[in-house]
Amino acid sequence: MMSKQPELRTVNVTRYVTPLREGGSLPAIAEADDGFLYVLKFRGAGQGIKALIAEVIGGEIARRIGMKVPEIVFANLDHAFGRTEPDEEIQDLLKASEGLNLALHYLSGAITYDPTVAVIDPQTAARIVWLDCLLTNVDRTARNTNMLMWHKELWLIDHGASLYFHHSWDNWQEQAKRPFVQVKDHVLLPQADGLEKVDAAFREILTPEQIRAIISVVPDEWLLTLSHHGTPDEIRAVYAEFLITRIANSGIFVNEAQHARKTLI
Repeated sequence: MMSKQPELRTVNVTRYVTPLREGGSLPAIAEADDGFLYVLKFRGAGQGIKALIAEVIGGEIARRIGMKVPEIVFANLDHAFGRTEPDEEIQDLLKASEGLNLALHYLSGAITYDPTVAVIDPQTAARIVWLDCLLTNVDRTARNTNMLMWHKELWLIDHGASLYFHHSWDNWQEQAKRPFVQVKDHVLLPQADGLEKVDAAFREILTPEQIRAIISVVPDEWLLTLSHHGTPDEIRAVYAEFLITRIANSGIFVNEAQHARKTLI
């Protein structure tokens, strides 16, 4: 199977529409020069660049294994963009986010996935649980599902809380082989039947070459802010090897998920 690098477009933000006051990162709905609306994730917010890196890697891996994810684009924010913003908090955020940010296509009319209303089939649930165990995504709980229903289909959003090894970078080799104990709180774990089959299928898809192709789209501009960890290529290599190692040892997190699921059903 040939690996293919994701093709992410770059847009220029032209209009700040409204903040989305969810969590501490303060994303916003914004319009770009292509005429579309996006959910804009700021480099100057919350966990900053690391959240954007996790967002693009997690989102593109999810897309590669067949999950629906809004289009991810790079979004340029001009230095003069925030000058007329009356809200001081937002103005400070815009000033701190000059340069290359990240945005996801805005799914107008989408509603938050509610596990008490919509039932997800076991295979889809298992695919998402496996994905989040791979990414160590702590942010797919009943309180905050980070999934949307749009045109009667399930869409995954918000992978910025993934890959938390990069917040304590030095022991990434050890973290790559750890079980994902937070899976016990995953909103879809009770429905996630057939994790072994999903594991076998995804290990075939997510080859080392495919992982490296996805990692390659992370911009130098972002990685240069992590320069104390090496050059951009050296940092990309760590992200790639973390995920390649984790996939090679996926039985560890699959077993943890199965054990956690048995306590729930």
